[in-house]
Amino acid sequence: MNMYVSNLGFHFTDDDLRALFAGFGEVSSAKVITDRETGKSRGFGFVEMPDDKAAEKAMQQLEGSDVEGRAISVSKAKPKSDNRSGGGGSFSRDRGSRW
Repeated sequence: MNMYVSNLGFHFTDDDLRALFAGFGEVSSAKVITDRETGKSRGFGFVEMPDDKAAEKAMQQLEGSDVEGRAISVSKAKPKSDNRSGGGGSFSRDRGSRW
């Protein structure tokens, strides 16, 4: 099961995230999402656990728990969307025209 974890401290690492969930069972992957330009944590990440029962237990017990002074949120991650455009469409104008 893939889980979304938010409200992490900004110095939280992949290893910290893995360790947080490892007490509940095997962790396939743990990734803190970072800003592309600065490399700093964006305060959320994803954890994948192969055993759904262990993942459910981790979600129940960690949801709202205090981790380094922050109440984290843990939920089942939504599937990735193929549409990465973010909406909004595009805007272009003829350089020679005046609105």
